[in-house]
Amino acid sequence: MSGFLSLIAWSFLPNLVTGWTQTILYSIVIRAGDPHPTPGTPRWAEHRRKIHIAVVTVYLLYTIYEADHDIQSTPSFYSSLGVPLTATEKEIKSRFRRLAAHFHPDKIKDSKIAADDANTYFVHLQLAQDTLTNGAKRFAYDRFGPEAVTGWQHCSSVADYVYRGFKGIVPYYTLAALSMYGFGLLGYLDWGKFERWLVLALLFLFESHAVTRPYPPVLLTKFINPFVTWFPGRQPYLQFQAITLAKKLALTLYLAFSQIGPLLTADTTSGNIVVGRGGRGTGNEEQELRKGLERLEGTVRRLDTDATNLLQLELAPFAGDEKGMGEVWRRVREWLVHNTIRSDPMVRDAMGRSLARRRTGAPVGARGTK
Repeated sequence: MSGFLSLIAWSFLPNLVTGWTQTILYSIVIRAGDPHPTPGTPRWAEHRRKIHIAVVTVYLLYTIYEADHDIQSTPSFYSSLGVPLTATEKEIKSRFRRLAAHFHPDKIKDSKIAADDANTYFVHLQLAQDTLTNGAKRFAYDRFGPEAVTGWQHCSSVADYVYRGFKGIVPYYTLAALSMYGFGLLGYLDWGKFERWLVLALLFLFESHAVTRPYPPVLLTKFINPFVTWFPGRQPYLQFQAITLAKKLALTLYLAFSQIGPLLTADTTSGNIVVGRGGRGTGNEEQELRKGLERLEGTVRRLDTDATNLLQLELAPFAGDEKGMGEVWRRVREWLVHNTIRSDPMVRDAMGRSLARRRTGAPVGARGTK
């Protein structure tokens, strides 16, 4: 359902925001009394194309920022204990003992802190310490997240966690590949076909490498995390966090391919934004919709005419035979009654309730409830 709602949002919101932005910019940039570019002119279409690209770009950048903010605002086991990603077992246990001396529920005397909150926080610290001091669990947590530690049953070794993790990874990429192939056959992903498959392949290789190797990827430790931690107050990414952000980035690129890519080479000389093989962008949508409805109405009329002609052709042998025509129409009415009215669910339900009210053992036709 969420994917369907996102698809609907991406079908309407960019065009809506683009229209508002174009109107506001015209009111600000163009002096009062000067004529505004009118819809359907090349100048108006070119402005709309550039504004649409800018609107979609800003929104896509915001989605990446939102994903990063969600990751940074959710504390990891390392940040909860206040230890670096390279902390040893001894350092983790020592840090936990110091935190337990302050946050153990029996030692908290501040009435402002609820007992349930104190217990919950201490249990979280205990889980973090137990996970990071267990080699297999720490391996699983770094690569698959906290659900691997708390939700994956019957996993005790590194091999168990890797096998369980790949059971979720392979179907995800298989479904993604099949979806891309299916949409490509339908003509929805004409722009950037090669780039889409390249992004999917790189994402699969990155995740496979990140969850199977004993050490984090070099790309993460040597480039991404040093850049991230260069900003104050930011924590380095774990493997599962980097994978989550990479998937969000890949989805953003797919949306960019669909929304921005065709507009980069769109033709606006006709007054509309024409992209690809006759596809239309954000030009005069109302006019195009009206033309589409007119074409649909014409098609329906032609189908009605063809059906009438076929019916007259079938009735040609009975031309001039009033008795035969009467018999044909009688049988047509019977067919409508038997196959349309009696097959209606409401009619069948009413007949069933009527038959259920007949007296048991009464003759056919006798009715009553007693």
